[in-house]
Amino acid sequence: MVGVRRKIHENPELGYEEFETSKLIREELNKIEWEHKSRVPGKMHACGHDAHVTMLLGAAKILQAHREEIKVPIGHVASRLVLYWLGVASLSSNKWKRRSCCIPQHSIDPILAASNVIVSLQHLVSREADPLDSQVVTVAKFQGGGAFNVIPDSVTIGGTFRSFSKQSFMQLRQRIEEVITGQASVQRCKASIDFLENEKPFFPPTINNKQLHEYFKNVAGAMLGIDKVEDMTPLMGSEDFAFYQEVIPGYFFFIGMKNETSKQLQSPHSPLFEINEDVLPYGAALHASLAVNYLLEFQPEVPLPEEKHHDEL
Repeated sequence: MVGVRRKIHENPELGYEEFETSKLIREELNKIEWEHKSRVPGKMHACGHDAHVTMLLGAAKILQAHREEIKVPIGHVASRLVLYWLGVASLSSNKWKRRSCCIPQHSIDPILAASNVIVSLQHLVSREADPLDSQVVTVAKFQGGGAFNVIPDSVTIGGTFRSFSKQSFMQLRQRIEEVITGQASVQRCKASIDFLENEKPFFPPTINNKQLHEYFKNVAGAMLGIDKVEDMTPLMGSEDFAFYQEVIPGYFFFIGMKNETSKQLQSPHSPLFEINEDVLPYGAALHASLAVNYLLEFQPEVPLPEEKHHDEL
């Protein structure tokens, strides 16, 4: 499994472009050491998805070998019943008219307008959102001008907004649009807004199924010990697994890989992020155990049809 994980890690692909990864999965399912560093310039697996695929492939091998009893006495896992990840989108805004900074009275300043937009957007969370309904508005991109003494024609800002419910998400989206256009108008600018829905669809919240939550706690607790199954705090990230959960009941959980005797783990998306490969067998075993026990517990008992044999000679 370590070799598979490293191969995936060395050949990262962006979302919706996982062609080679899919090919590898098919090859591994049909048969069952590379350098750890990515071989693709500018791309890397920095969120552990190479390990996720590896553990699922390991689980497939376990299931194929009919191992129905798996007991692994180490490791911690964590999850939560509902509202695990959250919705996310992107925005951009443009405003214009170029003049020298020494005659600002003859110009329209899009940098000032964009600055007012950014400050006003922060009020949406601090003054309009329910404090018990977590929301985030972050402007992380600001592009405008190429000289220190010239007021530019336009400014582009971009960012992300997030919420734990669809209702709050759509309300936030509406208010963001109103604030941008309103603040631009105050500064005599015009604003165009693109939520990039064609490029990056809005991510729904990741909500774990209640029945699967109880099932997960039972199986993971039996394998690892109930003291190692933790209830985690919601995270303000986004997860495309949520699209599956909109169609069928789904469950998302974490498996810990911290080792007190090893070097400190870096956060995901850091260029220094590394997988503790000792966790791979435990993740594979847990996936396999969840699948086997689910089939035994929830699969309806359907009588098999009588086999009819034909002598063709």
